[in-house]
Amino acid sequence: MTAGTETEKHDLARIVREHQRDIWRFLMALGCQPAEAEDLTQETFVAVFRGGFEYRGPNETASYLRKAAKHRFISSVRRRRRSPVVRNLDDVDVEWGRFESRCDGDRRVELLQRCLETLGDRARDALAMRYRDDLSRADIAAKLDMKDAGVRTLLDRARTALRECVERKLKGHD
Repeated sequence: MTAGTETEKHDLARIVREHQRDIWRFLMALGCQPAEAEDLTQETFVAVFRGGFEYRGPNETASYLRKAAKHRFISSVRRRRRSPVVRNLDDVDVEWGRFESRCDGDRRVELLQRCLETLGDRARDALAMRYRDDLSRADIAAKLDMKDAGVRTLLDRARTALRECVERKLKGHD
């Protein structure tokens, strides 16, 4: 499919709407920071559509887009000379399929946001510093006037509480 007619442009826009969020989440699972995942998601769609993409159904399209995104990610890692967070990139698509089949990603994100509200301020601050600001445990410890081991325990407990909260909500027990 080449972009040209109004119908084709509409189809491309629909494909982006249907798959953009999952591609972004897939890139995050590979180890991207949010802004990098956003950029690589856009680059993936541009490259795919410029390459003469042909629609073959939602599942094949999703798989094709993930492969294209993975290649963009690998190129980005090589350009920046850094190590990927995920050790075996060949297994990522299989793991993603397992994750995707277990639950609706949007629902998990919504539940996670609600569960975050149940944490104490210190735990929420520590999580934000670690995952939003990408600070080390030592930096978090300095900011929160804690020891490194205390931050590790705080983060571990917060992640456990979030996981358990989301699982309870998914099962309808909350």
